[in-house]
Amino acid sequence: MNTQNEKMTNYRWVICSMLFFATTVNYMDRQVLSLTWKDFIAPEFHWTNADYGNITATFSIIYALAMLFAGKFVDWMDTKKGYLWSIGVWSFGACLHALCGIGTEWVVGLDSAEALRIAEGADLVAKIASISVTFFIIARFVLAVGEAGNFPAAIKATAEFFPKKDRAFATSIFNAGATVGALAAPVSIPFIAASFGWELAFLIIGALGFVWMGFWVFIYKKPEAHPRVNASELSYIRQDNDHEPAGTSEAPAKKMPFMQCFTYKQTWAFAFGKFMTDGVWWFFLFWTPAYLSSVYGLDSTQSAPQIFVLYLITLLSIVGGWLPTYFVEKKGMHPYAGRMRSMLIFAFFPLLALLAQPLGGMTEEFGALAVWFPVVIIGIAGAAHQAWSANIFSTVGDMFPRSAIATVTGIGGMAGGVGAFVINMSSGVLFDYATNTQMQFMVFKGIEAGYFIIFSICAVSYLIGWVVMKMLVPTYKKINL
Repeated sequence: MNTQNEKMTNYRWVICSMLFFATTVNYMDRQVLSLTWKDFIAPEFHWTNADYGNITATFSIIYALAMLFAGKFVDWMDTKKGYLWSIGVWSFGACLHALCGIGTEWVVGLDSAEALRIAEGADLVAKIASISVTFFIIARFVLAVGEAGNFPAAIKATAEFFPKKDRAFATSIFNAGATVGALAAPVSIPFIAASFGWELAFLIIGALGFVWMGFWVFIYKKPEAHPRVNASELSYIRQDNDHEPAGTSEAPAKKMPFMQCFTYKQTWAFAFGKFMTDGVWWFFLFWTPAYLSSVYGLDSTQSAPQIFVLYLITLLSIVGGWLPTYFVEKKGMHPYAGRMRSMLIFAFFPLLALLAQPLGGMTEEFGALAVWFPVVIIGIAGAAHQAWSANIFSTVGDMFPRSAIATVTGIGGMAGGVGAFVINMSSGVLFDYATNTQMQFMVFKGIEAGYFIIFSICAVSYLIGWVVMKMLVPTYKKINL
């Protein structure tokens, strides 16, 4: 069919918007606990920093393990059904958190949340904390298993609807849903919890996923089978196929065996990059509200402006999708080379985290304004992470056949989850230790010393990740089955 005079449809951006909204819901569901535990949940169940750290670390490791299989599941079920299963499971898990209080009351033998809150005696308090943590871990287990499918499904959908040169930009747009979710969370969740109880915050936010599922059923079809995608747009989407050497085009029905994925350096490069950097984002996501509370005395409603501005800054990450397109179209670089150069640029920005605690501690000089220094710095580091993330995800689509994209994405997600487990678990233990012993590190003391140590680790993680990735895969090499 001649498509030269046909006006191209743009339905691929409708799909991108659906991926954006799914990712927004994903991160709002993930944020409910971090925005409610310190002020609403911890007093009721007598949690410590270590208790919260154990819950977030357990979520991270379950997410990591689930990612290992979620990608293969999405490749097996294919994009539409795989995404439906994923968001259905995680939405159920999000709502399940609301029952943790009732479950704790039943097991302990108390009849109300207030009775849990005012409970006395070390044994009873320890029992309440232990049982409630167990129930929340169960709910986080379900949430993690479902959420593990989001990025494998979204990356697979992006590879189906966008040519290579546009995938990082499309990924940066839907990945911005993480930022928008993080923006919406602090201006909604604490106020829902304060007005109606923390349980309803989980239920309301969790229900959003079920709404998304209703739209996805009717909106998504493969581009070649979609009535809203005309021949001109389909030709644009499939433009990379026109430039493949003879005999290298993909056979859609041919699958890459799971264990075979581990035989490629490309898989290990992607996995190491995720391992070194995903934990940084999750640390900022899970611990920033607690940081503002512990260091600056701001509760979840008082810190809402700071959290909102922090994640507003991270919207700059959309540049992360545009930059490799600029290198490809204006500088004539290969998409993979343009992506790696962009990632190197983004890897330098998190170094600013080294200054977060020193500048934030200048309360004598700046008073209440000092808190804005770490907020802005963490926002910039978060934007750099999301820009980095959009590009590292796109490297999978560059080098692997479509039938293996979700699987490899899942393997990398598992590695990222392991990194997040390590940083969340160690952070909870470190912060309790630093507080209880008034630990000194350089010029910092107590909890501030603990946060400075973790900020320093976060600052250098991206450069380490980039160097190892470049050593493993110095130049582009496509994998063909």
